[in-house]
Amino acid sequence: MPHDHSHAGHQHAAPPAGGAFSAAFAIGIGLNLAFVIAETIGGFWAHSSALLSDAGHNLSDVLSLALAWGAAWLAGRPATRRYTFGYRGATIQAALLNTALLYAALGFILWETIDHLRHPEPVNGRWVMILAGIGILVNGVTALLFRSGQKSDVNVRGAYLHMLTDALVSVGVVLGGGLVMYTGWTWLDPAISFIILGIIAYSSWGLLRDSLRLGLQAVPDGIDPEAVRNYLLQQPQVQSVHDLHIWSLSSSGHDAALMAHLVRPGGADAQWLATLTKGLETEFHIHHSTVQVEDGPMPGGCHSGCHETEHSVAEAAPVHH
Repeated sequence: MPHDHSHAGHQHAAPPAGGAFSAAFAIGIGLNLAFVIAETIGGFWAHSSALLSDAGHNLSDVLSLALAWGAAWLAGRPATRRYTFGYRGATIQAALLNTALLYAALGFILWETIDHLRHPEPVNGRWVMILAGIGILVNGVTALLFRSGQKSDVNVRGAYLHMLTDALVSVGVVLGGGLVMYTGWTWLDPAISFIILGIIAYSSWGLLRDSLRLGLQAVPDGIDPEAVRNYLLQQPQVQSVHDLHIWSLSSSGHDAALMAHLVRPGGADAQWLATLTKGLETEFHIHHSTVQVEDGPMPGGCHSGCHETEHSVAEAAPVHH
């Protein structure tokens, strides 16, 4: 007997939070680009590998902000016949690419720092302190622009963590510049660069992990797949659940989607499906769900309608005798 299939759909959630931060992205890119130019010139002039390493990382931040901004803009575009989910996935790809760029920059900075350690040059500690002090202001202000959205969107969180990390690193550069100026120990400058690299690599690990999870369509953080499965099984007359998939449509933590097959006698009507969809949204913040309901056997062991068929056969049997 063929199965009866029913589907339940729900509208997509609001666009990812990144689209609400266009002004923050523009201001952050402008401030950091100007600072990268100043820090690069100052780093060469002061013979400071710490300043050059910080400038290289800030340049990667400018690229990251630009990618994140472009992805956030794409995520707000409407769906098309070919891209039926819209362009929300661009924020996931941007997060992955940003992480790759970040670690590539770390490799370049590491190479430069080792070279400076092998061939130390006199460092202008005062100039290092001045530029790094400006960096604290630039990166601190930029981080504050993204603070309100960093908990709900990996794209925005990447921008926030980069800027916050840079502000903290600039504090270290200021301290290092002061120590070089008062002690004359030129090896302190590349040593501080190694510390900066360690801080950046450590602080970026969580972003790399979350970006990879999103790229592999893992179940979003905060959603227990077993709890979702049990919730579906607890719905009236649902006998089994299979092909359950939960993933995120974008880098936003509030853009989860679900697809599942349920077995239920008699299939499902529109009201039952609407209640189920609303429950998934309320209980688990799954804003887009597609549920296929297959007609299952009645508690007695047969599919819906089979009792009526058996009764008709029983009544017709004496006629044949």
